[in-house]
Amino acid sequence: MEKIQVDILGLSTSPSSGGAYALILKEVNGKRRLPIIIGAFEAQSIALEIEGIKPPRPLTHDLMKNILESLGAELTEITISELRDGTFFATLIFDSQEVDARPSDAIALAVRFGVPIFVAEKVMEEASFLPENEEQSEAASQGKSAMEGLTKLEALRAQLNEAIEREDYERAAKLRDEIRKLEPQK
Repeated sequence: MEKIQVDILGLSTSPSSGGAYALILKEVNGKRRLPIIIGAFEAQSIALEIEGIKPPRPLTHDLMKNILESLGAELTEITISELRDGTFFATLIFDSQEVDARPSDAIALAVRFGVPIFVAEKVMEEASFLPENEEQSEAASQGKSAMEGLTKLEALRAQLNEAIEREDYERAAKLRDEIRKLEPQK
């Protein structure tokens, strides 16, 4: 499986998201972004660790790390390995063993262990996007204006970028699904 290393670009919510958060991952050696919708608890766990805030008692992910370390297990990396029916799947890599996990839990552990986060290339192809300014600069470099020859697919991608900019991730997820239906199958 070909995989791409990513970093956490940001974590945000919007009032219309029903308590869910969007975790935005960015390609380390590229421009693509991958939004993943996660729950409030996992978002809090990731944010606290990124900010270096230690709660007075261990959170579940802190407990998991403590247990794994006490058993001598060493987490070496995590991979968001699959996207099936709109749901992301992840894998924790311990030495030579792989363990299935939700991406939010895997990322919460990755930030605690300080290990790299990867995304399968196939998943990046299916669910990532280029930020609007990146898409416009690419169009300009190809000698096109931003509006010239705008197809329905391109219009949907532009709407997706706008929804993400407004932090309307519920709409962004619906637009992403609509885009997938229109994209040619590989």
